[in-house]
Amino acid sequence: MVADSDTRWKWGALTARRIDPEARLDARLLRGRATPTPRQLAELGIPADSMVEATAAEILAGVNEENCDVVVVSCVGGTVQALLHGFNRAWEGRGSRPVVVTGYVGVVYEKLADGLLLRAGADVVLANSADDAQRFTAVYEGVGHPADAIVETALPFLGGEPHRPDDTRPFTVTFAVQPSAPEGRADRMHLLRRTVEHARRHPERAVLVKLRSKPGEHTTHIEEHPYQKLVAGLNPPDNLSLVYGNMAEVLDRTDLLVTVSSTAALEALHRGIPTAVLTDLGIRETLGNHHFLGSGCYASWDELDDGHLPQADPGWTAAHGVASTDPYAALRTRVRSLLDAPELPRLAPYYTARTAPGYLPGVLARHGLDIKGKPVAGLAPAEPGPLRRAVRDLVRNSARTAYRQGVQRVAPTIRRLGQL
Repeated sequence: MVADSDTRWKWGALTARRIDPEARLDARLLRGRATPTPRQLAELGIPADSMVEATAAEILAGVNEENCDVVVVSCVGGTVQALLHGFNRAWEGRGSRPVVVTGYVGVVYEKLADGLLLRAGADVVLANSADDAQRFTAVYEGVGHPADAIVETALPFLGGEPHRPDDTRPFTVTFAVQPSAPEGRADRMHLLRRTVEHARRHPERAVLVKLRSKPGEHTTHIEEHPYQKLVAGLNPPDNLSLVYGNMAEVLDRTDLLVTVSSTAALEALHRGIPTAVLTDLGIRETLGNHHFLGSGCYASWDELDDGHLPQADPGWTAAHGVASTDPYAALRTRVRSLLDAPELPRLAPYYTARTAPGYLPGVLARHGLDIKGKPVAGLAPAEPGPLRRAVRDLVRNSARTAYRQGVQRVAPTIRRLGQL
């Protein structure tokens, strides 16, 4: 299983477990800006039989030494495309090859065509709901690419016990934050102030701010204004807490989930927890909350302050992969049929040197590959000795720190100066 961030590790690892709970799980964490830290991995609590951090070129160099039946690629679209071309080259001439499975970590609310066509060519492309499956099929058929790889399923981390009110503890409101929605400091401060005000208005309630990462850590998206830094000057009341940890465990004690557009909303809806998708900043594609049109979940902080508890529309939840009884049966059937086939054809990405000569080379070059999926001369991996490994790790960690400092401190300062 190949993943490039903590959230994608969660999706990929759980998808692999849905395919076969007893299978060996070997993790290859793609080295980059969002490579998950040991703390993030421990927080997710998904064990692997082996775990190695590597570049795309290093993964491809050792792909024929791996003894596996299925490769789950849980990465951004460009990385999926690069690995598809790299696998194709590495497996050329082999009598058999692994089945390649990919998909989306959560709600698909932007770059639908772009992301899908970068994933085109995998044996299985997972759609997290009936609605997604319909949209994905329309994109593939619209460009003349076979749509039979699309398999309807559900987000693999949906689960947990159904919600039951518990009078032995305070009514608990959880605000699930996101690293990129909204991005701006002013919008984030608005949401945080309203969360603090809700705690003050309702001292009988426990209010949790569920954070994704600690300062200096990154998930799938860059976070310029971490909530834990913004809250410092708001003097929150004692009934408001900042929490980390596994989302499923936080939902175990949640009576109202509040978010802008996090996939935590789908987890909460799956368990029957009242879920509010905030309208304070509008219903806009850039926020991703337009995905919940028709759900019955929209609410503002003013409405929540007055005691409103949104009730989800059953038809919407059924169409969006929240209420399925056995959503992984089709996935297991599809993978088994591919594994039982006498021989699999070569992977067939939609983008090739012929169909996208001005786009594909750049996508592959970002991962050190040429147009044929071969590691570029001079960038091919070599097994480092102890000294080289230590120097490499020091440089990489220093570069990560510098990059994060630049994103979180220098860039915002430059933008403010530019506005003067």
